[in-house]
Amino acid sequence: MDEEYDVIVLGTGLKECILSGLLSVDGFKVLHMDRNGYYGGESTSLNLVQLWKRFRGSDKPPAYLGPSRDYNVDMIPKFMMANGTLMCTLVHTNVTKYLSFKTVDGSYVFNKGKIHKVPATDMEALKSSLMGLFEKRRARKFFIYVQNYDESDPKTYEGLNLSRVTTRQLISKYGLNDNTAEFIGHALALHRDDQYLNEPALDTVKRMKMYAASLSRFQGGSPYIYPLYGLGELPQAFARLSAAYGGTYMLNKPDCKVEFDMRGKAYGVTSEGITARCKKVVCDPSYLPNKVRKVGKVARAIAIMSHPIPDTNRSHSVQIILPQKQLGRKSDMYLFCCSYLHKVAPKGKFIAFVSTEAETDRPEVELKPGIDLLGPVDELFIETYDRYKPINTPSSDHCFISTSHDATTHFESTIMDVLSMYTMITGKTIDLNMDPSAAGIAIE
Repeated sequence: MDEEYDVIVLGTGLKECILSGLLSVDGFKVLHMDRNGYYGGESTSLNLVQLWKRFRGSDKPPAYLGPSRDYNVDMIPKFMMANGTLMCTLVHTNVTKYLSFKTVDGSYVFNKGKIHKVPATDMEALKSSLMGLFEKRRARKFFIYVQNYDESDPKTYEGLNLSRVTTRQLISKYGLNDNTAEFIGHALALHRDDQYLNEPALDTVKRMKMYAASLSRFQGGSPYIYPLYGLGELPQAFARLSAAYGGTYMLNKPDCKVEFDMRGKAYGVTSEGITARCKKVVCDPSYLPNKVRKVGKVARAIAIMSHPIPDTNRSHSVQIILPQKQLGRKSDMYLFCCSYLHKVAPKGKFIAFVSTEAETDRPEVELKPGIDLLGPVDELFIETYDRYKPINTPSSDHCFISTSHDATTHFESTIMDVLSMYTMITGKTIDLNMDPSAAGIAIE
């Protein structure tokens, strides 16, 4: 604590741990502190006793649920795209050597009261129950266009400048109906609302191509993978990376107070009467509450079950996206399920999550459409948490604050925030233009 550091990182949430690892690899002298005695912050994983304490105020869960130590229940559950930006970051930093993954069985979308598998290629479009015969043919042509599109080869543009043509115009050119546009935008391109329809189509096409590439990566039933023992492994893996490059970690550091000079610039962090000096501070919103504002609230249900989600081909791990219009909402709803095969619960048990951006003060009512898809549950926990984003000017106060995790069940928005912060801190961008499939990744 009596040394000077380039960066002090407060909080061991996933975003903070990734940044700590990246900065340490870059040669920054990093001190990483957390007021808690465990890694993960808001994105930690809890065993059954910890889960019971948090939601039921007791440390005695019922015996029929099995051993507490066999549970690893993520508080911010998200799957990883096999060829996504987070996976590229893991490969770039070689953090994959600390982790083992398992593919996710299925990716589904909710439409007209039923669950459907998400088609991602021209051949899957022909088999999909989401579309009628003529719509399947039109969709197949659109998927072929997307699969063949190469930003570096104008011959594949077919006369369309996707930097100017909107997604709505592109979809209209292929005569696709609103129903098809909805699952393309929300379940394939993973947009969170319908704003994308009026934006350049290039982003949506790139997202679709990444989904398809991720789907073919490990030949699983979905484009997603998930760490064995849950996401709590990820912050610890980046912490190990940081330590390997000289980063210093201190847990159980109470009252971490950021110190500012007369000009309002952060110059250190005080804990237990000792101030560690630094040039920059990185933290989650809870450490600098006067420099963030509330931008929303996430409603979330956690369910312990003894069966897979119905109508998902008995998948042990699955994502289901419920697009906003299907529910008459302003934002999508997400279902996430995994099981003992991912080592997050005892044999025979499944953990499911339902999450969405809260639009009322009645989360149990808002989440009901998703909860109803789960079938019988052994135990159900419902909570909300506020989302914050920074309102400070990092160039003035030298504080770099992450945004809170959103309701999505995939990591693409999370990692984009991390890479944006990295660029603000260092003035550099990370070159992630690599083939993640070239890396040795342990997949069960």
